[in-house]
Amino acid sequence: MSWTRRRLIEASGAIALSAVGALAGRAGARAAPAERRISLKNLHNPESLEVVYRREGEYLHEALARLEKLLRDFRTGEEHPMDPALFDYLYDAARATGVEPVFSVISGYRSARTNELLHERSSGVASKSLHMEGRAIDVRLAGVDCVKLASSALGLQRGGVGYYRLSDFVHLDTGRFRTWRG
Repeated sequence: MSWTRRRLIEASGAIALSAVGALAGRAGARAAPAERRISLKNLHNPESLEVVYRREGEYLHEALARLEKLLRDFRTGEEHPMDPALFDYLYDAARATGVEPVFSVISGYRSARTNELLHERSSGVASKSLHMEGRAIDVRLAGVDCVKLASSALGLQRGGVGYYRLSDFVHLDTGRFRTWRG
């Protein structure tokens, strides 16, 4: 095989692309931890939970069941499956602010009855809220101003982001990307 200028350039390009791919693979491995841990404190009862909910890219069913229990409708006691992507959203939003994912929960799952009651009392509660599907949560992040949390979540461009200044909390959901202020 003779090394023409063209072959030399092609070989150099292939080597460069290979090196870039290897570096990107290593960077991606560092960026995605093997475990994802989250801490939640329910503000309506004395319950809190710190749990690894995902390991090696797999959701842990026992952990999800514990999170579901913590995030139950505190008015009725009803539990509902929560969208695991919601926990990834919380985790990633916290990491984007530079802190560990330690949240105070104002509202997790809401039964249809609870949602209807809240909707009647406030125009800020959607009649078809994603809380009723286990796809929404209202939170505060420990050590982070809610404006910064909302801004970080917006930067992810992942789901719904509502910032409620007067009540001082952020709504996050796994619906389509949109934003609002309450």
